Amino acid sequence: MRVLVVEDERLLADAIGQWLREEAHAVDVAYDGAAALERTGVHAYDVVVLDRDLPGVHGDDVCRALALTGDGPRVLMLTAAADIRDRVDGLTLGADDYLTKPFAFTELGARVQALGRRSRPAAPVVLRRAGLTLDPARREVFREGRYVPLSPKEFALLAELLRADGAVVSAEQLLEKVWDEHADPFTGAVRLAVLKLRRKLGEPQLVQTVTGAGYRIP
Repeated sequence: MRVLVVEDERLLADAIGQWLREEAHAVDVAYDGAAALERTGVHAYDVVVLDRDLPGVHGDDVCRALALTGDGPRVLMLTAAADIRDRVDGLTLGADDYLTKPFAFTELGARVQALGRRSRPAAPVVLRRAGLTLDPARREVFREGRYVPLSPKEFALLAELLRADGAVVSAEQLLEKVWDEHADPFTGAVRLAVLKLRRKLGEPQLVQTVTGAGYRIP
């Protein structure tokens, strides 16, 4: 999934971002509300992890703006306030979930994963196609019963191709969903990642290149 972390405590923001990247998500980080609104205007995020008490543009205002888009990302609001009224206020603003500080990263990751499932069309919990089985919860991939060890990036790439259910996925779409905003679209990152994925999946090759269009698993 593509996730935006918005948190003004930089060490915490970077730590959350790193944790979610290790969970095979593409993660961007913003340290204030203005930067968050700028990024959400450019990228199609699945989930925004949003600190409520932001400097400048307050987290409440960011949440309202995202709620007004209608088909915008799911919002997980973070706050140090544990009072019930604060939680209710956050949900009323348009947040989809609420997590009080301090929190366990494992719980945050699970909540992000759950919100991500809600942001997409209904799909099987375990993805299966062409002899492949991908279990997002266990972070496991098997081909015809053989375990395939993948890096987080390769895992996310394969998940996007399997979710397409045989349709072609363009390199631009893969960059948007699997890489963060620092990825250079001219480096051939997608092509190289697909090459590595093919090698790990083994023969016969499953990931097809559709010239001028993208990639698919038929």
